[in-house]
Amino acid sequence: MIEIKNPLTEYAEAFTSPESDVLRELREHCCAHYKDSSMLSGFYQGRLLSMLSHMIRPRKVLEIGTYLGYSTICLAEGLAEGGEVISLDVNEETNAVAQGYIDRTEYADRIQLRLGDAIFMLPHMIGPFDLVFIDADKPNYSNYYRLVFEKLRPGGFIVADNVLWSGKVLDADKDEDTQALHDFNKMVLADDRVENILLPVRDGLMVARKKGGYA
Repeated sequence: MIEIKNPLTEYAEAFTSPESDVLRELREHCCAHYKDSSMLSGFYQGRLLSMLSHMIRPRKVLEIGTYLGYSTICLAEGLAEGGEVISLDVNEETNAVAQGYIDRTEYADRIQLRLGDAIFMLPHMIGPFDLVFIDADKPNYSNYYRLVFEKLRPGGFIVADNVLWSGKVLDADKDEDTQALHDFNKMVLADDRVENILLPVRDGLMVARKKGGYA
């Protein structure tokens, strides 16, 4: 993954509130021990997810794709009183690492990690959800969106990561993942049930708000 990085983004990061010590340790652990460390949301995107969560004050958050739990913890930071984050992933090894770091936070009793294939788990999930974060296998982004939409409350938000895919969405000849993300972006834009904005942050964040309800 090639993230959007330049002196202005570095300046923006320098003037952004810091992450917690646990999140910093988790990010450093990931960079030191995982070749696919770019899968982690990272500092700036993590602070944005935390800010969105604080603004929305969700009672119920669904995350599709836990990895090491960095974004999971960020999303939990803005929960309303009594709120919870449910995070789905298929990797038992990374899930165990995520749980270890989550257990060190004040949100440990408000985060549920569930192992399994989201395609099969989502139809059985009980909403309504206030915020859904999609950051898993790219070919299924559109499927995840369709499966969660009716479980999202009016006024709720869907946020999807990696929607610029290192800029490859601009390529004339797209590989499977790139085409899937491009199709996802087109689908969201054409969905008159939502209002959306694609943010050129890190590797691209699609933010869609379901019309109706309260913001």
